[in-house]
Amino acid sequence: MSVRPFAFILLILMLMPVQGITQGFAGLGSDAEGFAIPQPDPQFEFPADHGAHPEYRIEWWYLTANLSGPDGALYGVQWTLFRSALAPETRQGWEDPQIWFAHAAVTTPNAHYVAERLARGGIGQAGVEVAPFRACIDDWEMAGPDFDTMRLSASGPEFRYDLDLKAQGPLVFHGAGGFSVKSAEGQASYYYSQPFFEVSGVLSLGDKDVPVTGSAWLDREWSSQPLSDNQSGWDWFSLSFDSGDKMMGFLLRQTDGTFFSSATWIAPDGTATAFPDGAFRAEPLTQTEVAGRSVPTRWQVKLPDKGVDVTVEAAFPQAWMAVSLPYWEGPVTIKGSHEGRGYLEMTGYE
Repeated sequence: MSVRPFAFILLILMLMPVQGITQGFAGLGSDAEGFAIPQPDPQFEFPADHGAHPEYRIEWWYLTANLSGPDGALYGVQWTLFRSALAPETRQGWEDPQIWFAHAAVTTPNAHYVAERLARGGIGQAGVEVAPFRACIDDWEMAGPDFDTMRLSASGPEFRYDLDLKAQGPLVFHGAGGFSVKSAEGQASYYYSQPFFEVSGVLSLGDKDVPVTGSAWLDREWSSQPLSDNQSGWDWFSLSFDSGDKMMGFLLRQTDGTFFSSATWIAPDGTATAFPDGAFRAEPLTQTEVAGRSVPTRWQVKLPDKGVDVTVEAAFPQAWMAVSLPYWEGPVTIKGSHEGRGYLEMTGYE
């Protein structure tokens, strides 16, 4: 079988569990019959929960990094491994119903490079091991002796990166102890982060190697129906302030024009404070034509309870992820009541 038809078959298999694009973005609001559903008051077990949860329909290991070169140039890096299940089980060989896919990207001051990988479970092409930790698809991997110390690598036609990650703080749990509510109807996910990685390594851009340093934020999330069927996409912010404080906040856009929101304030020591629907606010200020659609690339972001009133602006507005289910993803700068850098992800813009 040639590579092109094989990749096409994998893509169809990948999309099967999320049919019905109207049922939330990418079908994530569709019925999850047969799959496990997140419940309140979760009891996490580590290192086991750093690994896969095949009884749930969708899961990801998602890292973004804000980096700087020796000349002060700013870069962004993304590495995401997704697991999407056709059925809540695992099997050996090609009958395994777990589908894996991954995205990697590099954003420079004047370009955005993207690559995608697809894989079927059960054949050793992709997966996650917990002790020692290893998440991989083909030769892309995030691996190390444990979840606090890892090496990250990926490549595409225009780029390659090899980065060392070292956690300088604790895991952070979003929502009520890691139970993150996503809608008024009660859809939810299990969600925690490691937002305290220090990063060093090398970006290879064409024939140029750029030594880089900076920080990274790793999200872990799994669910079976994380969206309501009336939610069309999300705007997700991870913001790291020069003060040492951090904030995660998201808007879930609903088809009636309203929003569901959530936020987590993270103190420098890792102490987390969760904020309910309505406390976090984000208003688009500037629209940019990106890949034939209008996308907000400059935002006013507020969390009044913490005195946050900032302008969040895309470092490179054309950071479009031209992958199987396309979206916008890229580094941002922060100015206003707090200064810093971060990442923004926006889905569902058509």
